[in-house]
Amino acid sequence: MIKKFIITGMLCLVATSINAQRKSLSLNLQSKEDTTVSPIVKEKVEEYATRINAIIQEEKKLMESELLVLQAKNLDKADFDKQKAQIADNYSQKIDERIETLGFDLDQVIQKQVRYSLLNSDVTSNEELKEKLLKKFRPKKSFDGYVSYGIMTLTNDKVDNDLDKNLGYANNLEFGFKFNYQFGRTSPWGLISGLGFSWRTVRTDNNMVFTKQNGEVSLSKFEGSLDKAKLRTGYIMVPLGFQYNFSKLKNAGMDVQYRPYSDGFRVGANMYGGIKMSTNNIVKGDDKNIRDRSNYQVNPFVYGAQFTVSYDNISLFVKKDFSNFFKDSYFQNDKALVFGVALGW
Repeated sequence: MIKKFIITGMLCLVATSINAQRKSLSLNLQSKEDTTVSPIVKEKVEEYATRINAIIQEEKKLMESELLVLQAKNLDKADFDKQKAQIADNYSQKIDERIETLGFDLDQVIQKQVRYSLLNSDVTSNEELKEKLLKKFRPKKSFDGYVSYGIMTLTNDKVDNDLDKNLGYANNLEFGFKFNYQFGRTSPWGLISGLGFSWRTVRTDNNMVFTKQNGEVSLSKFEGSLDKAKLRTGYIMVPLGFQYNFSKLKNAGMDVQYRPYSDGFRVGANMYGGIKMSTNNIVKGDDKNIRDRSNYQVNPFVYGAQFTVSYDNISLFVKKDFSNFFKDSYFQNDKALVFGVALGW
């Protein structure tokens, strides 16, 4: 069961990433030809180039006729080359003068291209430009994939129990989708939520393994050589909190300001809650290979708080459960504490 959720979650993340890339391409890369040049700019440049070519062809025919007359004079090579160069200079100057009279406004064309590069659209008025900018730089609202990994320990305020004395390496792997909602175009504050799958693994040391007898869970000594002993539990997790972005305001033009909510340095704080999906007790040693998915008294519900520091796409976080890792009287008051790193959070 737990593997199905893990594989399903990973496939969803990949599909979301591919879909996001396709959407990005469809919005920003209409075609290979239209990507870099505005259609209006392209049309004006092509029209200008056509008129220039017509001028050159007209003057070239006149120059060729004049050169034929020069050849008929049978001048020596030095005089011929000198007069030929003079004719070429005259026609070159004449072509430049005719091109100048076309009145091509390069600054206006450049301005149109800049607008097109910013908005991927040709605009004809300041009102339309401002409308496009307001639409392009609207408040951030997204649903993106993330993955995180953290080192986990169990803390309590009571005398150490058997698990505390024999706890080995423990970790928390999590992946899912984070929802971002910026409260305003220029606001540094936003809401964070989402849906994730948390995979918590507790390993034991000193040749101890989790055992169960008559429904009672405890740690027992493994007789023989122990290769692997871990208790793995999967949860569906839902966070809910706030994020603050320290990025400075940026000016998009036309008095439109915005704050890049998902970039730069950010801090976030959230509560989270989770529901257990399954538990798997894995023991491997000598000729034994045990995988027991029955009830090991792991808490079916978890809740706690998380604090996150982020820069661009990388985050460092600490999360602390307020609920016990095990329920009832088993390994009393042990609560998970996780330090980790995340991508996409």
